[in-house]
Amino acid sequence: MSDIDAQTLLRAYAYGVFPMAESRDDPELYWIDPERRGILPLETFHVPKRLARTIRRAPFDIRVDTAFREVMLGCADSSPGRDGTWINERILDLYCELHEHDRAHSVECWREGKLVGGLYGVSLGSAFFGESMFSRETDASKVALVYLVARLIRGGYDLLDTQFVTSHLQQFGAIEISRDQYRARLARATMREADFHAMPDDATPDYILQSVTQIS
Repeated sequence: MSDIDAQTLLRAYAYGVFPMAESRDDPELYWIDPERRGILPLETFHVPKRLARTIRRAPFDIRVDTAFREVMLGCADSSPGRDGTWINERILDLYCELHEHDRAHSVECWREGKLVGGLYGVSLGSAFFGESMFSRETDASKVALVYLVARLIRGGYDLLDTQFVTSHLQQFGAIEISRDQYRARLARATMREADFHAMPDDATPDYILQSVTQIS
């Protein structure tokens, strides 16, 4: 898939597939179309009480779309429990191109001027496709996820695709659905427009938690 471009990538997302590489150094990309798809239903998303307390303390400066490539590089780094990555140079370039066209976004956690965690994904219609997240400090990726979900709810999104379900995501309500169920939801979501920028970038912790009403 060396000839893939950003528009081809968007069409693939609309169809329900996404690319990955075997490793950081592998130049090839492969289309992934799981039989079971992970999603995080926005209407039942919930925040653990301990994490809600962390968000109220506001340990991080939350920024949006200020360091997109750096977030991708953070996701590509090796970390405890993750020796390798599927994010190669081609993926970096493709998603940065989507970002330049306002089709890919990052939510970032900063502390004392340093990027300490965040996530990135692709926006198409009222669907958001979460790609990857990383933490260099405790709870940074979790806080970024809550801020993302608040933004999606405020912006009128219908679908948050997580690709797969992990224990990290299960605590927020992530579930698996069949490929056919996913494609039906995706088709509906891509028929509607949503606004990733509807929520102010300087939203307060209380505003965020009010947006995400399910706290357990």
